[in-house]
Amino acid sequence: MTLTTAGNGTLLIILAMAIVTLATRLGGVFVMSFIPFNQRVHQFITAMSGSVLVAILTPMAIHGDIGARAALLTTALTMLLLKKQLPAITAGIIAAALSRHFFLL
Repeated sequence: MTLTTAGNGTLLIILAMAIVTLATRLGGVFVMSFIPFNQRVHQFITAMSGSVLVAILTPMAIHGDIGARAALLTTALTMLLLKKQLPAITAGIIAAALSRHFFLL
């Protein structure tokens, strides 16, 4: 199935993505309403968020360009030093921009 991006095709694509996003979010809340929230479930959810982060960042660290690697390293070091997210993200973006500007000419 293909949708053209001319006319109403773009609107249909956005609407479909919104419906899928809403369904997954509401589905997760619905399923979790049947599970008793205890210490074990809390530990599982906490560990799951970290594993999702690693799953997203690992391919970028392995297959990414020098900008991606500089951003990851700078963000990690800034987070370890300052323990604040916004300066770490800002430093990572700046590191990616500078390294891509100077090394990927």
